[in-house]
Amino acid sequence: MNWKTTITVVALALPNLARADSRWVLESSTLTYHISHPLHQVDGISHDARGKGTCHAGQCDFLIAAPVKSFDSGDSNRDLHMLQVTRGGQYPMVTVRTRLPESASSLSSVTADLDIEFAGQKVPYKQVAFQRSTDGARSRITGTVPCTVADFKIDPPSLLTVPIKNEMPIRVDMTWRTE
Repeated sequence: MNWKTTITVVALALPNLARADSRWVLESSTLTYHISHPLHQVDGISHDARGKGTCHAGQCDFLIAAPVKSFDSGDSNRDLHMLQVTRGGQYPMVTVRTRLPESASSLSSVTADLDIEFAGQKVPYKQVAFQRSTDGARSRITGTVPCTVADFKIDPPSLLTVPIKNEMPIRVDMTWRTE
């Protein structure tokens, strides 16, 4: 290999070697589930999710987790019953895994394939739409995951013998920071 070829190879490779893999940390989160019953509507909210993401070779892997017991509906009896029907003692965490192309970090909207583990079930959700806004090193992600009670094989709780509706959308509002 002659010296011109060597310099060319080094010049092309150096930017890639110098570029560190990017890391993301979940700075704040609001996860809200919504359930409906003919007699009332309920929202359970958690601010206790933790998460991280790592990007390497053009792909970013993210992991988000929240304790099941951290969701608060404003009624401690209802929250205790929710822990029972979702088997929260046996499966105390809700986890979400996703992989995105690194190029998605520059888009204002992105669709993601999610793997959600909850109540002892792992359920894939394909092409879930999220919106993204950026302020410096921070990115805010918002969207709704179209979960159902049946997806996780949960017997729907009932009131006066009438079960809740199957739909259980999860609203997501997260702020991520690059490190």
